[in-house]
Amino acid sequence: MKREQWGSRTGFILAAVGSAVGLGNIWRFPYMAYENGGGAFFIPYLFAMLTAGIPFMILEFTLGQKYRSGAPGTLRRLNHRFEWLGWFQVMICAVIAFYYVVVIAWAISYTWFAVDQSWGDDSNAFFFGEFLGLGDNSPSSLGSIQTHLLLPLVLAWAASFIATYRGVQGGIEKINKVLMPLLFILVLVLIGRVASLPGALNGINWLLEPDFSKIWDLKVWSAAYGQIFFTLSVGFAIMLSYASFLPEKSDINNNAFMTVLMNCGFSMLAGIMVFGALGYMAHAQQKELTDVVSSGVGLAFVTLPTAINLLPAPGVTGPLFFLALVFAGISSHISIAQAVTTGLMDKTGWSRQKTAIIFCGTGFVVSLLFITQGGLLLLDLVDHYINNMALLGSCLLELFLVGWLCKLSDYQKRANELSEFSVGIWWQLCIKFVSIAMLIVILFNNIVGAFKENYGGYSNNEILFIGWGMIAVMLVVAIIINASNKQEVNA
Repeated sequence: MKREQWGSRTGFILAAVGSAVGLGNIWRFPYMAYENGGGAFFIPYLFAMLTAGIPFMILEFTLGQKYRSGAPGTLRRLNHRFEWLGWFQVMICAVIAFYYVVVIAWAISYTWFAVDQSWGDDSNAFFFGEFLGLGDNSPSSLGSIQTHLLLPLVLAWAASFIATYRGVQGGIEKINKVLMPLLFILVLVLIGRVASLPGALNGINWLLEPDFSKIWDLKVWSAAYGQIFFTLSVGFAIMLSYASFLPEKSDINNNAFMTVLMNCGFSMLAGIMVFGALGYMAHAQQKELTDVVSSGVGLAFVTLPTAINLLPAPGVTGPLFFLALVFAGISSHISIAQAVTTGLMDKTGWSRQKTAIIFCGTGFVVSLLFITQGGLLLLDLVDHYINNMALLGSCLLELFLVGWLCKLSDYQKRANELSEFSVGIWWQLCIKFVSIAMLIVILFNNIVGAFKENYGGYSNNEILFIGWGMIAVMLVVAIIINASNKQEVNA
């Protein structure tokens, strides 16, 4: 069967950018920059982009385009002993797909709530109490399903199902050609609206004002590299999958540079938008910015709804903000679903339609766990171990395999032959030394921190069975699949 291909270079780049641009760009990056030296953080961030983000993206575009397969097939071609790593990456994507879609469902709900600010004056109590129904729950005591989240959850899964079912050109490419321009326009409109408000420039100044003393702090550099690895969708099957549908003659280096630069540019725009709103909120409430700034779910669904209440014409600005969250989330979720379906299609020979039905149907059922009363806590715990342990470990192992066990210069030569401009020896040095060294430092610190104290105050059993246990099961299943393939070959 002839492999599908992207219809245009623009379609591929917009899809790759759509994968990289996600919720983390909006609610994680601004706070991380603020916490790690403001404007000075952009120095290690840009350095990380040049020495880790772009080189890793070039590598994955080259591997995917050369071997024309998802992560398991690509890693098997590199070294048959490492096919398990490809399946581990596919399972990382599957788990992320199961809970990430729930946050999109929240954003869909809040787009509607924002029309008349249904969250009222106490957005904190509304989100955790009335909306999520969080009570005396835990990751192991989930309570009942919040039925009002079923419809937005169906809508969120439907978007990814339609994209994966219709294929690369007819689904993923078409949707991203609409979503990505709309997302950038929405953010620019919101920046234009927010920046004109009193106090907004103070908030933006808080974000951009450099604290150069932080430059010498290793934690700041680790944060910069960590953000690059988190946000670019490299190292866990997604970009290998997308690149496997590239035509034979595709400009690898140019595509990689554009994808990374557009993603990082969006992160900075999102930071200006968020801190402009926080600056106005601090001014309106006569508080210091440090008293209102937050990150993650709390920023999106508690802090910013409070800020929206204070805005002129909140019934317009609020829905636009949450619509931006929905667009960013859906474009990323489509790529996550595609990484899983590509791996399954390559392995089983199933049609795209059958694979999309099986994965999205199964995914919807599993996602029901995360719309229970304790779903937020389960999501928090699973997300922490997937992102801080499994994903970073996957990145490290892939770079080690290609950088040290394969002939890296062959992939450099291939990328250069296909591209308008060439990358030099710096690319190999970044893959073999800089990226691997930083990943070892970050992963080591994460593991040491995990054993010093239980993340989030969760119980020992929840940490052991849900956190570490999930990763162990994924590894065992991946290794079993790898072993079964070897037996088939020997037979």
